[in-house]
Amino acid sequence: MRRMRDETSLIIPAVRAVLDEALAAGRRTTDGGKAIDEHQVHAERLAYAATEAAAAEALTTYARERAGDEVIGRMAAAFAGEVASRLAAEIEGHRDDFGVRGETLGRSLGAPEVLAAVRAAQHEARLREIGREIIRTRGANNCFIDGEMAEMARDSARSFARKEVAPIAERIHRHDELVPESIICRMAELGYFGMSVPEEYGGQGMGNLVMIVITEELSAASLAAAGSLITRPEILTKALLKGGTEGQKRRWLPPVAAGELMVGISVTEPDTGSDVASVRCRAERTERGWLISGAKAWCTFAGRADVLALLARTNPDPKAGARGLSLFIVPKDPFPGHEFEMRQPGGGVLHGKADATPGYRGMHSFTLGFENYLVPAENLIGEAAGEGKGFYLQMGGFAAGRLQTGGRASGLAQAALEATATYASERRQFGRPIGDFQLTQHKLGRMATHLAAARQLTYAAARAMDRDETVVLEPAMAKLFASDVAVRVTQEGQLLHGGWGYAEEFAISRHVVDALVLPIFEGVKPILELKVIARGLLGR
Repeated sequence: MRRMRDETSLIIPAVRAVLDEALAAGRRTTDGGKAIDEHQVHAERLAYAATEAAAAEALTTYARERAGDEVIGRMAAAFAGEVASRLAAEIEGHRDDFGVRGETLGRSLGAPEVLAAVRAAQHEARLREIGREIIRTRGANNCFIDGEMAEMARDSARSFARKEVAPIAERIHRHDELVPESIICRMAELGYFGMSVPEEYGGQGMGNLVMIVITEELSAASLAAAGSLITRPEILTKALLKGGTEGQKRRWLPPVAAGELMVGISVTEPDTGSDVASVRCRAERTERGWLISGAKAWCTFAGRADVLALLARTNPDPKAGARGLSLFIVPKDPFPGHEFEMRQPGGGVLHGKADATPGYRGMHSFTLGFENYLVPAENLIGEAAGEGKGFYLQMGGFAAGRLQTGGRASGLAQAALEATATYASERRQFGRPIGDFQLTQHKLGRMATHLAAARQLTYAAARAMDRDETVVLEPAMAKLFASDVAVRVTQEGQLLHGGWGYAEEFAISRHVVDALVLPIFEGVKPILELKVIARGLLGR
């Protein structure tokens, strides 16, 4: 164990020294982040390298806290070594872009003792040892969480998810059914819709770390039928807490926290995706309130939702950009099917139709059309003072959504790891379980190592948000890395299942198609890298 601590103590500072110099050079090249669009490819490289380094640091910190756990120590060293190797190769291939001096490389990633540590940390025998332990434990997640509240929350959520969600997850996926009301009611009873809502507004006031731990367990049972149910209210909650009036907080937060109001988030439009500031759906002020007209896309859970958090343009001047957007709470009736229409007495219409998707089923994502749909004036978040501030309130809500996506991705990857470890221990080929073969052990060891890094990066981001709700960079990094890990782990797990990995009767096939959505929503991967992470790193 001491040897592995020594390895990370050499590797992590070397990675950080090189990365710091590369980021400093990137700031000069992009004029403090202002010229990122003139250097998009390299900005993406820097963003991902910094994210992987943050994941390695988070896992190393956890390993040091759990000094007696040899498996975690091996994981931390192996992942740090992998990050160091990848960063060194990137710099070697793009030396002029990175701007890292030879002398800096020579005393860090190129130093003989660091190179030796990197080679030892990544040795395939180490990863096979991890893989054997994963097979022995069937991939169980027993990682330590600081805080009795978080431990209790995880145990409770795991029990609920495995007993009540997991048995119906496959049926919901195959038949594209809506999340059953029984699941919603039970989650409401457990307080899952108000975990970060302050107690004064009817919530649990548990904070972000507890919320993430619960999200993980729900997502391991079903991403769409449980894990994502609590993301939408969290996004609206953050916007209300930041920009709502006191009256709005007292009106809306208690029923949202109690699970009495289901929430949909309506931001994306058919022709406007990542460029949120270009939203064209308009809200026109009248004596009766605001009239909403326009189209929205990818509004998950819009059919069943009781309210939509809708971003609309209140200033028709295109030059107003983000400053011309406002955020509304739009009431509607809940509908259980794949298509609905609401007609108001005054003539307003809201029509919605669910888009067919290969995975992430259970909540349904809708394309919406508004025609002079009336929304009361008091439903503009912040009321008169909130006009023109919707973009900024929504972005704050998205940070919470990205943090949750880190938890959702970790939970989904955990489900794939458990399914694959179990299969490897039971499936026999050539006279013995496939888990006895070196390559299976190596692959499972690497899957578990990457998942451990994603989980600890997400937990670190949750703690950062508990300290400061305005942070943006940490949850974006957690979302970026954990989403990629979920895609890799589910697909690797599918391959280890062989032909049965493509059969619907095995859960791994569902995990694969569910994971594909994770790098897309809450900020599609390239935009997240450039407009959030690179901008946050290079604009300092």
